[in-house]
Amino acid sequence: MCACFYLPDQKRSALSFFTMGSSCSNNLGIPPGNGPNAVGCTDFMMDHTAEGTFFRLYYPCQEMESAEKPDWVPCKEYFNGLADFMKMNRALSERIFNYLFGSFKIPAYLDAPFKSNEKCPVIIFSHGLGAFRTLYSAICAEMASQGFIVASVEHRDQSALTKSSALRHGESEFPLRNKQVKQRADECILALDKLTEINSGISVQNVLETQFDWSTLKNSMDLCRIAVMGHSFGGATVIEALCKEVKFKCGVALDSWMTPLDDEIFPRVKQPIFFINSEKFQWAGNISRMKKLDSAVIQRKMITIRGTVHQSFPDFTFLTGNWIGKLMKLKGEIDPELAIDLCNNATLAFLQRHLGLEKNFNQWDPLIDGEDENLIPGTNTSRPVATTETNHK
Repeated sequence: MCACFYLPDQKRSALSFFTMGSSCSNNLGIPPGNGPNAVGCTDFMMDHTAEGTFFRLYYPCQEMESAEKPDWVPCKEYFNGLADFMKMNRALSERIFNYLFGSFKIPAYLDAPFKSNEKCPVIIFSHGLGAFRTLYSAICAEMASQGFIVASVEHRDQSALTKSSALRHGESEFPLRNKQVKQRADECILALDKLTEINSGISVQNVLETQFDWSTLKNSMDLCRIAVMGHSFGGATVIEALCKEVKFKCGVALDSWMTPLDDEIFPRVKQPIFFINSEKFQWAGNISRMKKLDSAVIQRKMITIRGTVHQSFPDFTFLTGNWIGKLMKLKGEIDPELAIDLCNNATLAFLQRHLGLEKNFNQWDPLIDGEDENLIPGTNTSRPVATTETNHK
């Protein structure tokens, strides 16, 4: 099984986590977007029920000099969720995690005014198991800097960090995760529905007290150009969402964990898919499920980034020093910024190709086929079973 947040041993002592602090330095931080647009972000929560939707929105914004950048960890409940997951004392862990990660900021301006010279294509992003909506800000901010509006969903299926559900002793994994992936796909579709309402000028109720003027997003989105993207459990969510909603024109699945999906949905997915994998996570059984989506008429591509691990996609890889990052499997052998640039640029090229964008992202077309010294076309793995990193238990 896989996760976005999961470490090799979830019962690792608090002391070993605390030693991360000695490796932290001022040059650690989440890289900003490389595109021509400044990036703003805000939060939207439809309601407090499991039937609602909750997401962090990233968007092109007006250039701001003094605007606030939000904390990477939104509130202490996320530290508590991590403590519960790792079976650590909450009071102790909150101090440790706040020391390690409490000072980091999202590379975007909070509630900054929206600004774009054209209608923006849309991406719905799905996080991994045990993660949360802000954990992929390096990817989401890059997409927004390149002109996309990105809704990073925080799932309410009990797979997010603050409410992550563990398997009971003897419980079969597939029924729980299959139920969750279906709900996750529905939540991605609901987020898109809300963006559609906002784009049409309908006044929407946001239960969060934000300063952002949602009316400025009227007619801001190109709803003919919508993609779905996700990591790990979010990669499976991409496949499920493509099956359920044809408004998603293509999908990008980062180091997908394919176990939650029914085999029967594979032939029903009709959109292009791009699998971007890490070198150390995948195993043959998981790759074989990806290859069930191969098609002679629909573009299905796969590349592997050399020197990467499963955690090379979330922001944690930028927030820990080199030795502790590698010890905790939060960093691979490759420079994390190079790895995320390869991932983002390949994604942009794929999105231009399949959303019909008139941008310069086709300069990265060779990456789609793995044509780079740091890429492997297709997959590197023939491992028959999951590795220790895969089995987080």
